[in-house]
Amino acid sequence: MILSAIAFYGFSSVAIAAGVMVISARNPVHSVLFLILAFFNAAGLFILMGAEFIAFILVIVYVGAVAVLFMFVVMMLDINLVEMRQGFLQYLPIGGLIGTVLLIELIFVVTSWAVAPESGGLLAAKAPALAEVHNTEALGRLLYTKYIYLFQGAGMILLLAMVGAIVLTLRARPGVRRQRIGDQVELRREDVIEVKNVPTGTGI
Repeated sequence: MILSAIAFYGFSSVAIAAGVMVISARNPVHSVLFLILAFFNAAGLFILMGAEFIAFILVIVYVGAVAVLFMFVVMMLDINLVEMRQGFLQYLPIGGLIGTVLLIELIFVVTSWAVAPESGGLLAAKAPALAEVHNTEALGRLLYTKYIYLFQGAGMILLLAMVGAIVLTLRARPGVRRQRIGDQVELRREDVIEVKNVPTGTGI
């Protein structure tokens, strides 16, 4: 019980601090790194609650895909990379701090992992019935029935965020030809095709 309480307060404190740093950091790259740290600690909290599936999805989807996508979007913005490279030693303590915290949490999880004595007999046991599956099935039933509108709303928010990222990174550049769908749709056959009657023997 004491170990669980220590882990809870540790994950919570780091997650709150990382969340504050996401919105207070001046460098957007640092904000993305703190966001990844917040995701990892939120996953640790889900593991303490017994929701391993949500924790794995949080790490795989949000850290592995969304956070990396944010990083690519940030790198596509107007950031002075030369200035960032000049201050590499200045950014090194922050990156080292985040890496150290993640390493300590991984060591804490690995060292506190214990195998139950009765787990050996579970390998030969039959698969449980569908009604006895409580974690993923209960999550799916609850998510797609009671909270279906909130789930769809979250999807719309992510769609708007994706459109906003495209709008931020899409800029008009001189000398680059862009496709104009409206102009293409309004074109008529007479505007783009000219039929000429070339007499025999007068061609090239």
